[in-house]
Amino acid sequence: MHKSRLAALVIDSKVDDIEEANIFWEQALGLECVRSSEDWSSRYSHLNAPDDQPHILIQKTTHESRVHLDIETDDITAEVTRLKALGAKIIEKFERWVVMQAPTGHRFCVVNPQRKDFNDSDNVNVW
Repeated sequence: MHKSRLAALVIDSKVDDIEEANIFWEQALGLECVRSSEDWSSRYSHLNAPDDQPHILIQKTTHESRVHLDIETDDITAEVTRLKALGAKIIEKFERWVVMQAPTGHRFCVVNPQRKDFNDSDNVNVW
């Protein structure tokens, strides 16, 4: 048995400078953009959404701009197996997440728990 739920909406942005995306989405959605001083901050940021809502991440990409979902789970292997049985396929495996594609062609990632209340929430699916 494992648990999973929607963790985040990820705004993949094919831009030269992530700050272009940060400024637009911050103003468009009325949420403060949290920028980081970490090495990877030139590729990733997030909007300060309320804790009870999925995260909204901004990611600089080399592929065309799109939005993808992150599904958080306490067992990546079990969740990937479950999703494969539904018709999804693995696109690429990384150390901490797996990129998958739905039968509809939509890409999404299966990730470890991201939201603070994952383990204490009744708002998760148990499989």
